[in-house]
Amino acid sequence: MINISAYIKALAKEEGFMYCGIAKALRLEDDERRLEEWLNKEMHGKMGYMENHFDLRVDPTKLVPGAKSVITFLMNYYPKEQQMQDVPKIARYAWGEDYHEVIRAKLKTILSKIEEKTGEINGRGFVDSAPVLERAWALRSGLGWVGKNGNLITKSAGSYFFIATLITDLALDYDDPYVKDYCGSCNRCIEACPTDAILPNKVVDGSKCISYFTIELKDALIPKEMQGKFGDWMFGCDVCQEVCPWNRFAIPHDEEKFKPIVEILEYSKKDWEALTEESFKKIFKHSPLKRSKFAGIQRNTKLIGK
Repeated sequence: MINISAYIKALAKEEGFMYCGIAKALRLEDDERRLEEWLNKEMHGKMGYMENHFDLRVDPTKLVPGAKSVITFLMNYYPKEQQMQDVPKIARYAWGEDYHEVIRAKLKTILSKIEEKTGEINGRGFVDSAPVLERAWALRSGLGWVGKNGNLITKSAGSYFFIATLITDLALDYDDPYVKDYCGSCNRCIEACPTDAILPNKVVDGSKCISYFTIELKDALIPKEMQGKFGDWMFGCDVCQEVCPWNRFAIPHDEEKFKPIVEILEYSKKDWEALTEESFKKIFKHSPLKRSKFAGIQRNTKLIGK
């Protein structure tokens, strides 16, 4: 008889995921308390959606009735390429096609192939666009530890990963949770954060993060007290990952759809300023940059160098 858990991990490898772990579907009581405290301190800023569906975030059975297992996948996005010097910086995760679309298709394929072996099951895949605490499940699946910058870190390849989950009513073999924290006394991410968004006890104040201001905040203007703190970052920020010692082990990905868009690597500030809305929509039709929209990119570009 086929071992379904091993089969799922083999499927994950076939679809290009670097790691796959499985945890029992339980209510995340510890994370529930931390999330509630984080929201109460208004560290989500104007990301009102973070307050929605609280129960769904901490209880997988609310998302998938009868859920027994949460399968977590890590997909590497670390590029071998580099942006040119003195160009507006874009977080590496956004250099290629929109990861939501790419990974969602892979999860759909995996679920379909599982059902070929098990018969119809109740299962849903999630990629950073539903109320799922992906890092909490990655931790419980034995895939790594949560660093001081709030990112999931693996010993063998650092933290440049997308996290996806597949919640199912299949009972599977569960991996041992990862309990050792290898950050030690290192505080490089805390010291390097340009806006002091990284707080003690692995808390990140989302309302101070450069990614929040350049992607999530839809206001026409960036608050004055934050202007001048973003360096050359136009979309997102990788500072806390760039200084993390564990990312010296980062391995370039081989996913064709994450291959960088040429304009992202080469566009100067003048090129971005000269970009029309029509060209933006055409070039970045399948890019994560569309989340900021053309108006957001224009706003962010104007702040560079100030």
